[in-house]
Amino acid sequence: MDKVKKKLGFGCMRLPMKGAEVDKEQFCKMADRFIEEGFNYFDTAHGYIGGKSELAIKDCVTSRYPREKYILTDKLTDSYFNKEEDIRPFFENQLKWCGVDYFDFYLMHAQNRGNYEKFKRCRAYETAFELKKEGKIRHVGISFHDTAKTLDKILTEYTEIEIVQIQLNYLDFNDPAVQSKLCYETCRRHGKNVLVMEPVKGGNLVRLPEEAKTVLDELNGGSPASYAIRFAAGFEGMVSILSGMSSIEQLEDNISYMKDFEPLNDSEKAALTKVVSILRGKHLIECTACRYCTDGCPKKISIPDLFSCMNTKKLTGDWNPDFYYNEVYTKNGGKASECIKCGKCEKICPQHLPIRKLLEDVAKVFER
Repeated sequence: MDKVKKKLGFGCMRLPMKGAEVDKEQFCKMADRFIEEGFNYFDTAHGYIGGKSELAIKDCVTSRYPREKYILTDKLTDSYFNKEEDIRPFFENQLKWCGVDYFDFYLMHAQNRGNYEKFKRCRAYETAFELKKEGKIRHVGISFHDTAKTLDKILTEYTEIEIVQIQLNYLDFNDPAVQSKLCYETCRRHGKNVLVMEPVKGGNLVRLPEEAKTVLDELNGGSPASYAIRFAAGFEGMVSILSGMSSIEQLEDNISYMKDFEPLNDSEKAALTKVVSILRGKHLIECTACRYCTDGCPKKISIPDLFSCMNTKKLTGDWNPDFYYNEVYTKNGGKASECIKCGKCEKICPQHLPIRKLLEDVAKVFER
C-alpha cells in the first residue's frame, strides 16, 4: 500500500459532465493536474454514472499513463451477480472497461447486514482472494455502510481483508446511525488501514449555511472542503480520502491543502464542533446524493434532488427550491406524494434515512 503517494484520492462517482455524458476533455485535464502534483489514487465502481465512470477512466487515465503512475480501485456490487459463476466474467469485463490487467484494490461494495450474506453464499470473498493469488488484484477490501457490530463480524470472519472503506466526516463522526467513529475504531482494532468516502458528505459540508460558513471564515482562509477533508485525513491508518471532484476548481482547491498535508490544529477542531452544532440545529436531511435509492424506485422519484430542494428551503426560505421542485425535478412526474411506500429505497440507503417519512414531509412543503 506504500504506492499510494498522497492522502487525497480522486473519487470517480461525480465526474465533470456534459449533459448525460462525461466531459472527457475536462476529466483528462483534471487527471493530468492530479498526477502532475504527485497524487495517484483513483476510485470507481461499475454503477457509477451508469457504467460510464470505468470507461472514462480508461479513456482519460489508464490509456494515457504507464501503469505505475496510478493506483486504481474498483468494486464488486451485489446487483451484478446472482451466483458464484457470475463473478469472474464480470470482474474480467471490469478489467477491460478500465483498460488494465489488474486492480490495485478490489472492494466488496457497500457491505451491510443484508447483502453480506449474499456475498458469502456466492463465495465472492473467496473468488477475490483467488484473483489476488493470480495477480489480478493487489489488495482485497470492502466498502462498508452499517454498524460497527456488523463490521466486526465481517472482519472476524474474513481476516484476509486488507483495507476498509468507510464513511467518515466531522458531522457523522459521533452520529449514532452512521457510527463513523465506532467503525473507524473497529478497523484499527482489527489492524486494518482505512479508505474514506463522503468526507464532505456529498457536498453538504461545502454548501454550509451562512452562520456555519462564517465560523470557518474566521480561521485561516481555507475552504469549507479543506477543513472537512483534513479532518478525515488526520487519523492514523488513513490511506486515501476520496473527493468526488467534478470541476478543475474543486481539484485545484483540494491540491492546495493536500499536496503538503497538515492535520487540523486545536482551533480548527473547535470551529468544526461549532459548525456541527449549527448544522444539527437546522434539522437538514443528511442525504449524500449517492443515488443508490433512485435505481429501484418504481415511481422514478428523484429522491436526492427532492431532498436537496427541501434542505435549500430550510436554509434560505426563498422561492428558488420551489421552482426547481415543480419545474425541473417533478415536471413530468415523480412527485414526493407519488411514493407508494414500497421501502426499496430505505433498504439500500447508506445513511439509513427514513425516506418514506421524509418524502411525506417534502410533499407537505412543496405540494400545498
